[in-house]
Amino acid sequence: MIKINLLPVRAAKKKETAVQQISVFCFCLILVASVILIMYFVKKFQIADTKKDISTAESTIASLKLKIGKLEELKTLKGQVKNKLDVLNQLRNNKTGPAKRLATLSDSAPEQLWLTSYAENNTDIKISGLALNEELIASFMRSLESSSDYMGVELVVSEQKEIDGAKLKRFEITCKLRSSQEPAQKSASATAPQNSIKK
Repeated sequence: MIKINLLPVRAAKKKETAVQQISVFCFCLILVASVILIMYFVKKFQIADTKKDISTAESTIASLKLKIGKLEELKTLKGQVKNKLDVLNQLRNNKTGPAKRLATLSDSAPEQLWLTSYAENNTDIKISGLALNEELIASFMRSLESSSDYMGVELVVSEQKEIDGAKLKRFEITCKLRSSQEPAQKSASATAPQNSIKK
């Protein structure tokens, strides 16, 4: 009877199986490591992109905050300007009494005519000044008479006066305050004196 020793064959098969298992294990290990590395790099790139997006968003937010700050500053300035304009408009609308009369007086005075005094006593007005000639005084009186503030303009004094070598006309004018019911009219008395004139 022939006996065959199968132990070496079985050992070889076991060894071959062990090598195959080790190979499969190593392949799986390499595959898993590769997948992990690929996922790591993908996540790294995603994180880098996200950080870049965050940085861009922060820059945009900072820029918008700066613009919003400028807009708020412009709104504040606009409000201040509006308030000042409202105050000016209110002052213009409420400009009455002595301030308005003095403004009318200033607007009525021609060049080369200078006012030296202005006095109010109830409705009676007395104005004194200097002028280069009588025509300027007459023009000033006509302007006062045609204004909405003065009436009954009369020249009471007109005399020559020398100041620093220059010959000027010193004058005194009386008039009355015009009430709101009385319309402004040009009067002939504004062009010619009615009271005594000193020369």
